[in-house]
Amino acid sequence: MDGVSFSAEPLALVSFVAYLLLIILIGLYASRFSSQGISEYFVGGRRMNRFVVALSAVVSGRSAWLLLGVTGMAWSVGVQAVWSVIGYIVVEVWLFLYYARRLRRFAEVHNVITIPDFFAARFPAQEKLIRIVLVAIILIFMSGYVSAQFVAGGKTFVSGFGIDPLWGIGITAAIVLLYTVLGGFLAVSLTDVLQGFLMLFALVLMPVLLIAHLGGWAFVVAELTAFDPLLLDPYALGLGAAIGGLAIGLGSPGNPHIISRYLSIENESQLKTACVVGTLWNVLMAWGALFIGLAGRVMFPELSMLPGADTENLFPHVAQTLLHPVFFGLVMAAVFAAIMSSADSQLLVAASSLVRDVAEKMLGQGQQIPQQRLVRLSRLVVVILVAVSLTLGYLAQDLVFWLVLFAWAGLGAAIGPTSVLALYWRRTTGYGVVAGMIAGASVTIIWRLTDSLRALSYELIPGFLAGLLVTVIVSLLTSPPDSADEHFKTMDPSSPKQNPS
Repeated sequence: MDGVSFSAEPLALVSFVAYLLLIILIGLYASRFSSQGISEYFVGGRRMNRFVVALSAVVSGRSAWLLLGVTGMAWSVGVQAVWSVIGYIVVEVWLFLYYARRLRRFAEVHNVITIPDFFAARFPAQEKLIRIVLVAIILIFMSGYVSAQFVAGGKTFVSGFGIDPLWGIGITAAIVLLYTVLGGFLAVSLTDVLQGFLMLFALVLMPVLLIAHLGGWAFVVAELTAFDPLLLDPYALGLGAAIGGLAIGLGSPGNPHIISRYLSIENESQLKTACVVGTLWNVLMAWGALFIGLAGRVMFPELSMLPGADTENLFPHVAQTLLHPVFFGLVMAAVFAAIMSSADSQLLVAASSLVRDVAEKMLGQGQQIPQQRLVRLSRLVVVILVAVSLTLGYLAQDLVFWLVLFAWAGLGAAIGPTSVLALYWRRTTGYGVVAGMIAGASVTIIWRLTDSLRALSYELIPGFLAGLLVTVIVSLLTSPPDSADEHFKTMDPSSPKQNPS
C-alpha cells in the first residue's frame, strides 16, 4: 500500500485498530435487533435510552467539523471562533426541551419513522409532493455531507499515520459501511455513545496537556497577545461575523440525523435528562476544541509548520507531538469517531428517505411489503449511497469545514423553518411547507455559488429566512388542513396522550 508508514507508530496503530474492531463488533451485536423491521433499523424501535439519545444527538451533529474544523478556525482567528459553537449549543437546548417533545408525541401516534413521515402525516393532502421534494433535498445535501466525512477520514489517516489520503477515504467508507449495514440505528447509536466518550476524552485531555506543555495558560495568553492581540478579542471580526457564527445553530432543527434521535427516545419525559447530558457534552467539547486551537497557535505559530500547511491538521499533529503512541492512537480514534458518528447517521437518514418514503410509501402504496425485505433493501441502499459519497469524496477539493457548513446550511434552511412552523403554527399548510423547502434550499445553493453574495454572510442565514418567509406567505394564501386542531392536540404536552394509531 503506497504512502503507508506503519513502522513509525506501531503502538498507535494497535490501539486504533482495536477501537475499529470494537466498532465492528457492536455492529454485529446490533444486527439481529435491527433486522426485525424498518422501525428497528431506522429509529431503534423508539426504545432508546435517554443517555444514548443525548450522546448520539450531540456527537452525530458535531462530526469532524468540531475536531478538525473548529480547532483549525481557532488557530486562524482566535477566540472569535467561539461564535461558531455558541449558536448550536443554545438552539439544541431548546430542541431537547420543547421541539423534541412535541415531535416525539406526534411520532408515536402517527407511526412517524422519518422526517418526511412527519410532514406527510401533518399535511396528508400533499403527502406525495412533500415526500418527493424532501427526499430530493435530503439526497442532494446528505451526499455532500457524507462525502465530507470521508474526506475528513482521509485527512486523519494522512496526518496521523502517513497513509495516502485516497486510501484513508476508502478505509473510512469501508468501516462506516460495515457496521451501519449490519446494525442500523441501534449500532449507530451505541457506537455514538462510545465515540462521545472518546471525543470528550480527547477534547478535555489534549488542551490540558498542551497548555501545561507550553508553560501554563498565562504563557499562552502572553504569546498570543504578542503575536496578534486580536486573537484574544471575541469581537474582532465584527457584528456580522458574530451573527454568522451564531446562525450555525439555525441548522440544528433542520438536520434529520439530529432530529431522528428525538424520534427514537423511549419516552418524552426522558428528554429533560437527555438535555442536561447533551448540553454538558456540547459545552465541554466546544471549549476543548477552542483551547486546542488557541494553544496550538502558540506551539505552531506558522502555517507551514502544520502538515500540508492545513489548519485542519492541527489537532492530530498536536496529538502526535505530545502523546505516547498508545494514547495518540486513542486520540486518532476520537477524530475518527467524530467522523463516523456523523457519516453513519447521515447514511441512515438518506437510506430511510429512499426506502421508507419512496419504496414503501410511494411505489409500494397499498401493498404489504414484508419488513425483512424492507430491511434488506435498506442495507442495499446504504451500500449504494456509500459508493456515491465515496466517489464525491475522491473528487472533493474543498475544506471539510466549509463542505460540512454548506450541507448543514442546505438542510437547515429547507427543513428547519418548515418543521418549526409545522410544530408550532396551526395555519401552516402543505403547499406552504413545499414552497418553503424549495425556497430555503434554492437560496442556500445560489448564495453559496455567488461570490458577491457569499461575501456578505453565511448562506444559512438568507436560506433560513427565505424558507421561513415563503412558508408563511404561501400558507396564508392557501387553505390549512382540516386536521390541524387535532394534530396540535396530539403534540401538546399538556394534553392526555393518545393511543398510537
